[in-house]
Amino acid sequence: MARNIIQKIWDEHVVVSKDGFPDVFAIDLHLIHEVTSPQAFEMLREKGLRFHVSGRAVATIDHNVSTAVNRKIATDVGSQKQITALRGNCAEFGVKLMDMDSGRQGIVHVIGPELGLTQPGITVVCGDSHTSTHGAFGALAFGIGTTEVGHVMATGCLLQEKPKTMKVNFVGRMGECVTAKDLILKLISQIGVSGARGYVIEYCGEVVRAMSMDERMTICNMSIECGARAGLIAPDSVTFEYMMGRECAPVGEKWNEAVKYWKSLRSDDGAEYDRVVDVEIDGMAPMVTWGFNPGQGIEVTGSIPKDADAQALDYVRLKAGQAIEGVTVDYVFIGSCTNARLSDLRAAAEIFKNRKVAKGVIVYIVPGSEDVMKQAKSEGLDQIFEGAGALFRNPGCSMCLAMNEDKVPEGKRCASTSNRNFVGRQGKGAITHLMSPIMAAAAAVTGKITDVRKLL
Repeated sequence: MARNIIQKIWDEHVVVSKDGFPDVFAIDLHLIHEVTSPQAFEMLREKGLRFHVSGRAVATIDHNVSTAVNRKIATDVGSQKQITALRGNCAEFGVKLMDMDSGRQGIVHVIGPELGLTQPGITVVCGDSHTSTHGAFGALAFGIGTTEVGHVMATGCLLQEKPKTMKVNFVGRMGECVTAKDLILKLISQIGVSGARGYVIEYCGEVVRAMSMDERMTICNMSIECGARAGLIAPDSVTFEYMMGRECAPVGEKWNEAVKYWKSLRSDDGAEYDRVVDVEIDGMAPMVTWGFNPGQGIEVTGSIPKDADAQALDYVRLKAGQAIEGVTVDYVFIGSCTNARLSDLRAAAEIFKNRKVAKGVIVYIVPGSEDVMKQAKSEGLDQIFEGAGALFRNPGCSMCLAMNEDKVPEGKRCASTSNRNFVGRQGKGAITHLMSPIMAAAAAVTGKITDVRKLL
């Protein structure tokens, strides 16, 4: 019987399956950060349990960590308490920790791929909803709650219902300045924030195949924003080239064996899906969100829908029928697990080059990892950003969420490359517009939401 890639990976990881019950499902890689792990470690301690296989887990500091230059001093007391707890827990239970100034610290969904920990065909979990990022490698990756974090620590397994499967095709050609971020925002605006609830998505087609791994990670990262359990892309030569030589990737004969297996991870001809969605991208302009969820998005050349949600409009202080282009911004954030990789910073730097940040606008540019920061500096990107008047920060989740000192003040408007524009996501009363790195950079230098194509 023909199977799609999602079904293949699922079936390979079922430990026990009984009618009427969730499957006992094996986990290959457990990624840990400081916010959702303390209670899970305490559960092990209280029950006298050991970590099932600590070698399958890697931890880092990202959500709470300060991104300031003097971040070891700047981190507030509450955040420092969680960071200190993670250090102690990792030492006690034998979990590898990517700490500050190790050269490997960063956002958990950035360091997993860059270290070669994320590999095709494996299952990946983390106490973070955007774990779907790792699906870009043909992995089945999804976020879990704190109680489930403890279950994986203790057993290496989870109880999981087998998901439905969805196939998404991007149909057409990507136009000028249209990026992977625009495509995923287009999908979410088309099917809504619950349109893929209960599904795992496979992204297919020539448009996806032509994407870099960074672009694929951006697409998979935001799968959760249309309600999907996870999203993935079948591995191919682009995947293998990205992985080759990375610290934790197989080497020698093991590499050859791995690639042979990875090449088998594709959907069979005639494989069926529970739902198929086509997204027409011919002629589309860059996307911007106007409301308070990622599904409330339009092309930058468009206007807010006449039937727009009144509560959302009230929160973001805009009007139905109003053009989105020209709306002024106070803050710009370029970073997050969606768009904080080197390619994102390079793209943004092209817009900042020989330009200045608009008067009164505060710009945070936050690399996704210490390695990305190091490479950006080696290419002089930091000098371009700082020369334009932007702040180039240390790695961390930063202004993506109001869990550290990087917040957007109440009533202020932010152009952001992050993944969520929920009420209060970037700070109490903050207003967020999601967009790509080049669109955010355009907003930074013009002081308003701007069609980046006009700057080129």
